[in-house]
Amino acid sequence: MAKTSGRCGAMFGKRKPSAMAPEKGNTPEGSSNPAQTNQILSGTYSSLPNPRRSMVVEGTTMALTPRMVPQPRKICVASSPGTKLPSLHKAANTPELENAKKLCILTAIKPLNVTKEKAKFFRSDFNYNPQFEYSNPVSSLTLARHSNASDRFLTQAVHIMELTLQRYGSYEQFEQITGGNLLTKTRIWHNVKKYMEKEGCLGEIVVQVTDDLLSRASMTVVNSRPTLTINIATAREHWLEGMLRHEIGTHYFRGINNCHQPWSSSAGRKKYNLKPFNPTEEGLASIHGVLFRKDPILWRAALLYYTVYQASHMSFSQLFHSLGRFVQDPNTRWDYCVRAKRGQTNTAQPGCFSKDQVYLDGILKILRYRDKINFPLLMALGKVSFEDVDRLRAVAQMENVRLPHFMQDQARYAQQLTKIMVVNQLTDEELKAII
Repeated sequence: MAKTSGRCGAMFGKRKPSAMAPEKGNTPEGSSNPAQTNQILSGTYSSLPNPRRSMVVEGTTMALTPRMVPQPRKICVASSPGTKLPSLHKAANTPELENAKKLCILTAIKPLNVTKEKAKFFRSDFNYNPQFEYSNPVSSLTLARHSNASDRFLTQAVHIMELTLQRYGSYEQFEQITGGNLLTKTRIWHNVKKYMEKEGCLGEIVVQVTDDLLSRASMTVVNSRPTLTINIATAREHWLEGMLRHEIGTHYFRGINNCHQPWSSSAGRKKYNLKPFNPTEEGLASIHGVLFRKDPILWRAALLYYTVYQASHMSFSQLFHSLGRFVQDPNTRWDYCVRAKRGQTNTAQPGCFSKDQVYLDGILKILRYRDKINFPLLMALGKVSFEDVDRLRAVAQMENVRLPHFMQDQARYAQQLTKIMVVNQLTDEELKAII
């Protein structure tokens, strides 16, 4: 995605741990009907000054546009180098385009009528192609820039999924055995607080729990506060800490570290000629998501990659039936199809939103060069590609950088990367041949 320009703001003040208390929230924007959302503060914010400038911490989904009513919602923080947002077409200056510019693309392409269309789709025995509606549709030019699916790692994606089915029999069995039971809100809050204590960031992040999120979680900024939103429908006991390593241990810490660096602004990124930080950002976060699992299979990244590729050649209904090869549950298949087809109005046409291929792309590139990458430095430098790390070392600001606890033991970290290779039957020879 294209960059936005701007600066990273001042960091929060001294961290002050405190008890977490639940608080009711409102339905996130884009939902066609009310969804239950609960919010907690990971600490007391009275001692935290508002940043003088805007800071974005990017997660698995992007932010929504701000509104005047003070309620928990994801927002776009304009002009932040930490946000990979596409530039909308600038040729015309219509009122509609001005409206669209105010929205992050992931907000703009979230269908308004998902619930209604899902009911139609299920009643049709999965043969109807949903007709999605949007409050602020993005231009066809913008969608076209995000519709190029790749088959570069398709072989690896399919093999990883077939391997999973061989071991567990079905995705549903894999989910239950490796993920464990779904967690209650109380258990989610307890585990999040415990993780934040380990990372020393209790008091810095607002936590929301919702059942209206296409992704498993997202790290955004709401009213100048870093905000973690967790999808309660996918929060499982053995997977939750991996999600926290993904969102907090990677996205949040790299976002904070980025603000200390001379390339924290768009002008700084241009000055140092930085490459886009994706796919490194999401690849690293995805690796951390499965790090230390007993069976760190890369199922989700593989299925997202495969689904996007298939969507580029298929209608919604065809895509849904195609995913039956790997996923039985129709609700799970529906969710993956919506992710891949979001942005389209008439889903009878082939087409995809290609962002979801970034996860496997980034994972495989990092694993390919894992013996050459200085991972602590990659974290410390902030929102940069692993390809830029060596040349930035000399100009980096290393004071006050923060590393997650799971990167302290680099020998163990390296062993876990090798385990991911072995479990997913990836070889160095194979990765060198394709990357």
